Amino acid sequence: MSHILILGGTTEASALARALAEGSKRAVLSYAGRTEKPRAQPVPVRVGGFGGIGGLVDYLRREGVTHLVDATHPFAATMSRHAVAAAREAGVAHIMLTRPGWVEASGDSWTHVPDIAGAVGALEGHARRVMLALGRMHVDAFAAQPQHHYLLRFVDVPDEAPGLPQHHLVVDRGPFTVEGDMALMQAHRIELVVSKNAGGSGAEAKLIAARKLGLPILMIDRPPCPAAQVTHDIAGVLEWLGHSAERGV
Repeated sequence: MSHILILGGTTEASALARALAEGSKRAVLSYAGRTEKPRAQPVPVRVGGFGGIGGLVDYLRREGVTHLVDATHPFAATMSRHAVAAAREAGVAHIMLTRPGWVEASGDSWTHVPDIAGAVGALEGHARRVMLALGRMHVDAFAAQPQHHYLLRFVDVPDEAPGLPQHHLVVDRGPFTVEGDMALMQAHRIELVVSKNAGGSGAEAKLIAARKLGLPILMIDRPPCPAAQVTHDIAGVLEWLGHSAERGV
C-alpha cells in the first residue's frame, strides 16, 4: 500500500491532502512550523524540520514512505533541494506540486530582481512608502534601507517586533481581495510594492490592485526548480500516483 508524504505549507498542499483523504489514501502532511495555527487537515500532520537531507532520508525509510510530494512554497528552495536528494537516496518516487508563476499583464510595471539581496539593493535612493508583501521571514533584511516606511502583512503576530525603524504591521490571513488590497495601499499611501513571484490566485490580488492604482512592483524571481517531475495541479499528482502504482513503485 502506498504511503504518501506531502511537504506542505501551501493551499495546494492542503487541497492535495483533502483529495487523498477522500480517496482513502494513506498520507501525512508535514509543515515546517512557521505558521503558529495551521488549518485543520483531514490527514495526520507533523510539524517541524527533518534535520537536513539525512534526517529526511531516515524519516522516509522509518515510516515506509513510498511517494514524496513537494508542495512547499515556490521559494522554499532549500527544502525542495533536500527533497530531491532524499527521495533519490531513499529510492522514493518524487514529484513537485507548484503553482505556475505570475506573468506581467498589460498595465503592469515590474522590475525584476533575482533574490532578496537584489530587492534590498534596488531600494537605494529617496524615501518611499513601500509595501513588503513577503511574509515575515526576510523582512529584517530591509533594515539596510531604513529611509523607507514599510507596510508589512503577516499571518501571525510575531514574537518580536520587525527590525525596521519605520513600519506598520497588519496581521491578516488570505486569500485577499483586489478591493481590499487597493484600500490598504491607498490608506497607507503606498508608492511601491515588493513581492515574490509566488504565483497562484490567493495572493494575486495585490498585483491587480497595484495595476489598477498604477503602482510599480519590484518582483523577486523564483529560484530554479530542482525537481525532475513537476505538476501544477492536484489532478497531475493523482495521475502520477496512479501510474506509480501500475509500475509497482
